Amino acid sequence: MFHILQTYPMAEASGSYSAVVLLMVAVAIAGAVVQMRLKSVMRRYSERQSPRGMTGREIAEKMLRDNGIYNVKVTHTAGHLTDHFDPTTMTVNLSDAVYNAATITAAAVAAHECGHAVQHATGYGPIRLRSQLVPVVNLSSRLAGWVILVGIALMSFTHSAALCWVGIALIGMSTLFAIVTLPVEYNASQRAVAWLESSGMLCDNELDGAHEALRWAARTYLVAALSSIITLLYYVALIKNRR
Repeated sequence: MFHILQTYPMAEASGSYSAVVLLMVAVAIAGAVVQMRLKSVMRRYSERQSPRGMTGREIAEKMLRDNGIYNVKVTHTAGHLTDHFDPTTMTVNLSDAVYNAATITAAAVAAHECGHAVQHATGYGPIRLRSQLVPVVNLSSRLAGWVILVGIALMSFTHSAALCWVGIALIGMSTLFAIVTLPVEYNASQRAVAWLESSGMLCDNELDGAHEALRWAARTYLVAALSSIITLLYYVALIKNRR
């Protein structure tokens, strides 16, 4: 995001600006480590069959029914790690590796996505806020880079950074969205693990495996939130250094 501006030279950066750049590198490395670990964990538990022999679709349908949700449909979506709950169409969309698979990973992912459906049905605050932010973030993410770019150009003539700060405020909307996403994802995983245990879908080692997979998946959102915060700081430092 905002890659247009990342061609500005870093050699002229102040100490604080350099520190932000180092943080960006550190978070990028952490993100790569988390992604590798997530893939490893998901692959491991994709090779272990669910003790009940139920597919991801069947797990999702049962969790929805157990929570009294009958207006959400479980559908198949192509791709890898494309699983998601869509409140606009009231569908839980499961990927190739989950929909027809009877594995621990499939059970964990299916239950997690149904956790979002339960959040929606019960009016869970953070997911309502995230849904309200979606159209705002979609617009602000398209405009932010261009607004800052034009603002930097104007600074050369007017010495005013006002437009740049407008662009940074737009970037801040994406940061807010990433932060709000954290409780949404962690809570959905908590609901998933609790239901998998109480319903008897998984137990003992299988339940521990599902929990581990969901923990690493949640950490990708934590890294994304940290990255978004540091990106915001990056552009604040960029503007301050060019004044």
